[in-house]
Amino acid sequence: MSKTLIRGAKVLGGQPQDVLIDGEVIEAVGHGLSADGADVVEAAGRVLLPGLVDLHTHLREPGREDSETVLTGTRAAASGGYTAVHAMANTFPVADTAGVVEQVWRLGREYGYCDVQPVGAVTVGLAGSKLAELGAMHDSAAGVTVFSDDGKCVDDAVIMRRALEYVKAFDGVVAQHAQEPHLTEGAQMNEGVVSAELGLGGWPAVAEESIIARDVLLAAHVGSRVHVCHLSTAGSVEIVRWAKSKGWQVTAEVTPHHLLLTDELVRSYNPVYKVNPPLRTESDVLALREALADGTIDCVATDHAPHPHEDKDCEWAAAAMGMVGLETALSVVQHTMVDSGLLDWAGVADRMSSRPAAIGRLRGHGRPVSAGEPANLTLVDPAYRGQVDPTAFASRSRNSPYEGRELPGRVTHTWLRGRPTLADGKLA
Repeated sequence: MSKTLIRGAKVLGGQPQDVLIDGEVIEAVGHGLSADGADVVEAAGRVLLPGLVDLHTHLREPGREDSETVLTGTRAAASGGYTAVHAMANTFPVADTAGVVEQVWRLGREYGYCDVQPVGAVTVGLAGSKLAELGAMHDSAAGVTVFSDDGKCVDDAVIMRRALEYVKAFDGVVAQHAQEPHLTEGAQMNEGVVSAELGLGGWPAVAEESIIARDVLLAAHVGSRVHVCHLSTAGSVEIVRWAKSKGWQVTAEVTPHHLLLTDELVRSYNPVYKVNPPLRTESDVLALREALADGTIDCVATDHAPHPHEDKDCEWAAAAMGMVGLETALSVVQHTMVDSGLLDWAGVADRMSSRPAAIGRLRGHGRPVSAGEPANLTLVDPAYRGQVDPTAFASRSRNSPYEGRELPGRVTHTWLRGRPTLADGKLA
């Protein structure tokens, strides 16, 4: 097996050290390690992190290969520093059976530039009326532990309770897309001053917050784990903070775009800013940043949602919701959290690797950068500054809200169990 010496990297942003990879594992971490027989990566000034883990990725395969595939999506993930992603269930057919989740898992094994862990649907066809094959998906080769109807809310309280009871038996988690459907009929953007001025249907914060409040109470009643997808409002933060103060098994994620962008951008009527949940206010953004910093929000998840050109390059009302995010997530987090002083690089490793891996019960990822651990690693140049160019993305889709925006940081290398998937900024 080949050896690689990463020389002079700031491990988790600390003092420069050498890291020696031998085969699939880290052999040693220290100073002045021998480079005999090893490929050397000069990493002075760069930050070495455990490979990033995304709890919320849409790979679209099977069924919407025009927007993304397991191959293109995982290439995008490797470009962004990810060594594992959780593939959401809203494919065609829906990943609501052992057969479909195994198909996604095997595609990941065959083509993936990172590990692909399927997320199973909570209900059959995402219809919200009948539980899917939760046990069979868990017992399959894919070993599913995270279940979500993302894109749709499990709005029936009885169904949600039954799902929480079912997954408790094998320490699974239900990841809820918190959106009360009756409160968001015809909604096009965040409900507030901007929606009123633009005459677009408003999406009230309470539509998210009411579902989260219900679900944390259900999780407490059942004694099971619930995870809140793409939390977006200051009120949601307070509900999650309260639930955690009770000792309940509640976790939450925030997307990079909700850490940076606001509903003021919708004034352009550019559908690239149309997303679910919608972009919120500046006060919400600040609350989300503070909550990520203090640990109320557990992790950053991209909600990478690729769409073909024709689904976004149209009038606002007809445009699909969603943004690509795998290749820009770390840069946005550096900009909003690290450069602002809210998190250090060790905190980034915790929120973008360790915690999401723990929530997904994903073995071999989110581990410390130390001897004997799997060599799932990401090397970042934090001094880099550059404009985002979606035409250079590895993703099949280009619907990025950051086009032309200058962001800091660049992933230069990614290793998956010691194998370089990205080297000097180029996919292997």
